[in-house]
Amino acid sequence: MKKLIYVIHEHHATHLHFDLRLQMGGVLKSWAVPKKPNNIDKRLAVQVTDHPLSYAKFKGIIPEGYGKGLVKIWDSGNYDLIEKGKDKFLIKLHGKKLKGNWALIRLKNNPKNWLFFKTKS
Repeated sequence: MKKLIYVIHEHHATHLHFDLRLQMGGVLKSWAVPKKPNNIDKRLAVQVTDHPLSYAKFKGIIPEGYGKGLVKIWDSGNYDLIEKGKDKFLIKLHGKKLKGNWALIRLKNNPKNWLFFKTKS
């Protein structure tokens, strides 16, 4: 079975943020995370437009328009999809910086807003 990839881009646009991207259904499902992910805190993750799989290796400068600014790969690796629902993804990350079980849970107040955090199990 082919391994699923993930990448987190450090994006120096108007405001520094981190773009979480998970390979799903032939694209990279994407969330903008305003603060650097860590093993302790829950982070807001705003769902944004899907990106092509080829974008997983992108690093460089977006010269103009939406997303203008420097993009670096902050973390990358493979992940296991443990559970997938309409409002919840449970994943196990096998990255360079992030490892272990993580959750993405949709917030009820806005369908684009999710929480991204490390779980204990």
